[in-house]
Amino acid sequence: MAQLTIVSRDGTEKTVEGRNGWSVMENIRDSGFDELLALCGGCCSCATCHVQVDENWLAALPPVSPDEDDLLDSSSHRQANSRLSCQIEFGEALDGLRVTIAPED
Repeated sequence: MAQLTIVSRDGTEKTVEGRNGWSVMENIRDSGFDELLALCGGCCSCATCHVQVDENWLAALPPVSPDEDDLLDSSSHRQANSRLSCQIEFGEALDGLRVTIAPED
């Protein structure tokens, strides 16, 4: 299985075996990170699953959709490497992906 490294808001880092076919959001929540609210459950209708992706991985991700872009604009913590974790499907191609849970708005 591919590995996913998650950095919490307090800087705690945990590497987990990610489930292929699940979103990064689902993998984070399944790994015990309660601070990632993901209120809409992955429907791309909120920004409570906001993460910052390690710069080295940005090119490996699908482009940001217009809906995701609009939702990220609603965050005061948006950065160039910001993504909604519900919009990133995890799989072998992302083995080693590292994300940081964004500060809460």
